[in-house]
Amino acid sequence: MSNSSGLSTQDDPECSESQRDEEEVEGEDDEQRKSSREAVIEIILNFLRKFITSPAPCQRELKSSLQKKFQCVFEGIAKAGSPSLLNQIYTQLYITEGGTGEVNDEHEVRQIETASRKTHKPETTIKQEDIFNGRDQPIRTVMTKGVAGIGKTVLTQKFTLAWAEDKAHQNIQFIFPFTFRELNVLREKKFSLVELVHHFFTETKEICSFENFQVLFIFDGLDESRLPLDFLNKKLHSPP
Repeated sequence: MSNSSGLSTQDDPECSESQRDEEEVEGEDDEQRKSSREAVIEIILNFLRKFITSPAPCQRELKSSLQKKFQCVFEGIAKAGSPSLLNQIYTQLYITEGGTGEVNDEHEVRQIETASRKTHKPETTIKQEDIFNGRDQPIRTVMTKGVAGIGKTVLTQKFTLAWAEDKAHQNIQFIFPFTFRELNVLREKKFSLVELVHHFFTETKEICSFENFQVLFIFDGLDESRLPLDFLNKKLHSPP
């Protein structure tokens, strides 16, 4: 049976116009909601980019802390001798490039004897501020070797102090100096690298990842390590 009016809803001009108005309003609302969401997302992303790429507050606090820690050294017994400003007493070390990268476990006297018997070869001397510079390939790891008391620890302190005082190494955004004496105390505990940094350097606790920064880790006193350095067979630990 056909419709007595002979008109469907689609044929009705008034209904058709009303539907179009509703559809247009709904379409505009969808566009507005989409635009609002995009605006909110962009604001959040801009905030995150600013937070990630602006480590300045944490960096300033860390530099201040490291300056206080390394600006003085104690001559004589550690913490019992007379404190002296590191920059005033520091003597440039004669650093030469080379070696196999292996740890020499011989007695120090044997090391001196072995070195004295070596055939003299041309040596490349390096300033402490150029340890990571001046090569064809970028250098990611440096190991310093030498007999006890020659100045390896003071070298790392001078390197760190120069960064903290804005005098050198400003291409590095963070320097974290560790000692194995400190790390040995924590050998029974589990830390991710970021958690370990936060534990020793509380100034950086607002930063949850250092992947976007140029970071240098210094580990002083490898010969004193009591940690199991079996990285291949150890389980990975990440923060929750």
